[in-house]
Amino acid sequence: MSFPKLISAQNSPHVPGELLIAPKAGVSEADLENQYKAHGGQKIKTLSQIKVHHIKVPAQALEAIEGALRKNPKIEYVERNLIGQGQLQPNDPDFLYQWHLPQISAPQGWDIITGSSSIVIGVIDSGVDPYHPDLMQVPGYNFLGGDPADTRDVLGHGTAVAGAAAAMGNSGIGVSGVTWNNPVMPLVTVTSSNTGTVSDTSAAIIYAADHGARVINISLGWTGFTSTMQNAVNYAWNKGLVIVASAGNYASSDPIYPAALNNVAGVSATDQYDNLTGWSSYGSSVDVSAPGVSIYTTANGGGYRYASGTSFSSPITAGLAGLIFSLNPSLTNSQVVDLIKNNADDRGSPGYDQYYGSGRINVFASLLAASTAAPPPSAPPPPPPPSGDTTPPTVQLVTMQYDGKWVNLSVLASDDQTGVAKVEIYVDGKLQVTDTSNPYTFKMNTKPWGKGAHGINAKAYDGAGNCGISAPLTLTVN
Repeated sequence: MSFPKLISAQNSPHVPGELLIAPKAGVSEADLENQYKAHGGQKIKTLSQIKVHHIKVPAQALEAIEGALRKNPKIEYVERNLIGQGQLQPNDPDFLYQWHLPQISAPQGWDIITGSSSIVIGVIDSGVDPYHPDLMQVPGYNFLGGDPADTRDVLGHGTAVAGAAAAMGNSGIGVSGVTWNNPVMPLVTVTSSNTGTVSDTSAAIIYAADHGARVINISLGWTGFTSTMQNAVNYAWNKGLVIVASAGNYASSDPIYPAALNNVAGVSATDQYDNLTGWSSYGSSVDVSAPGVSIYTTANGGGYRYASGTSFSSPITAGLAGLIFSLNPSLTNSQVVDLIKNNADDRGSPGYDQYYGSGRINVFASLLAASTAAPPPSAPPPPPPPSGDTTPPTVQLVTMQYDGKWVNLSVLASDDQTGVAKVEIYVDGKLQVTDTSNPYTFKMNTKPWGKGAHGINAKAYDGAGNCGISAPLTLTVN
């Protein structure tokens, strides 16, 4: 019988600045505490049954302090607080066809987090099947004319893209996305003949930024630079969004836009052997690479299918951005992009190259780094508005329609001084979705809530930061 080679504890992932320490027989807990306090250690907690102290030390001095304590005659052992790799596997029956998820270490990453319903991923594409059981959605917009609320998939491409990023994992059906619990916002700019314009796509970028998305995926492109789209991207970037785009399927280094724009993360495609595909575009616009061959994902009409192209490498990367924001929502978009790039698995030539960018993405490594990443210093609070407004808005949940899976909510909110800035929906005290424009309507998938009664209420904020809260409503999910 052979056994896999174990990774040494010294090289295993561990919580920065934390140690576990045990005294030798006869050494009191007070004496033990004095030993590590002399090195700047502070007790977090005690596992009293086994006489182990969980302590915090300066992260930059971890190795030196660990070495000094090992030599202390009063200490039985000292070790790092390792992070295990449980490799959570979802119960979705078609997960076994999704070769790409283990390759990017997604199962290990899911042991850290599986997403958050408050982090929305905007999908600028041909729409998303509104009835697909494996996709959680928030209201989007149709930029092609007609009914702007009709975001059905007119081509099939958008539904497949959405699933690659965010199909609901561990749901007992179908497939898993890179993130399991992040809703998608369908933004329709691609026609049934697979064409889309700069004006519609730019408008969709702006809409996503104004309606609560934190990540945007764009799996389409042009061969020419456009200032309009660069300005739209800059608008979303300045509002804190991460924008991800496909590098193209032209086996060429010619730049494809928007992947080649500033403030956009361009993604090339790799295969099952972790090599760049023969058809993937490459060049200086590539920031990272991700799997893009035979990606098993959601299909228009409620089913599933295989799909290939950088169109799917891009949402796989966007799903990772959604996971990072879910884990640490105080991070900036620049920090999130850097976490993805700096923790990718290097492929091709050492360091950055034009084929793989900074490397093929690694979900677990990126999330592990994000768990300890410090947010930027907070800005000082804004001065109070000249109006001196202290009166909160009035807010009321006025309608609620439930069909057994989806619930449609309407909210009335008003403020007579500084106006309503945004409306938020909370379920069981947890923020679910946000809208910044009237009318305030929300379509939400109730499946992730679980069966039973759930309390729903709305909060409205005015321009002065005052908050009004609606009376709660109860919805029983069956």
